[in-house]
Amino acid sequence: MKKYLFLSFVCFALIISCVSTRLTIKNIDDKARMPALSEEKTFVLTKISSNNKYGYDPDYPVNLGFLPVQNGGVNIKRYFGALSGPQGQKISYEHVDSCCPFPSEKNNMGAGILEIYEVTWEGLATPKRIHINLYERGEIIAPAGFGIKQVN
Repeated sequence: MKKYLFLSFVCFALIISCVSTRLTIKNIDDKARMPALSEEKTFVLTKISSNNKYGYDPDYPVNLGFLPVQNGGVNIKRYFGALSGPQGQKISYEHVDSCCPFPSEKNNMGAGILEIYEVTWEGLATPKRIHINLYERGEIIAPAGFGIKQVN
């Protein structure tokens, strides 16, 4: 009996230790506005980040929380649809992981997680991993090393 109680305690401690109780995201801006949409229904981006952490570091994710999280996939398509490789190459993206729980009042459970997407384009040696936050808002720009897809 003591053995099972000890194992239960260890499992509980491991689960609790995986959840962050602090908000470490540095680029949240609740007053940020959703970017305009192009005719193709992608975001119209006008700026590439000068911060090499933007999108790549979990503390500086791309904050796409302009819709309820259940509809967040729409903004993911809008965002990646607005990006290109640095010379205008067409990009491909794929969801590869979730990570980094953080407290959020924008979710009934009181917490959010980041989604990680792997992005590639022709000529890119190593895929780039971009962190997406579907709960909070922030300025929407292209990460360093990307281009902005030309809007017709």
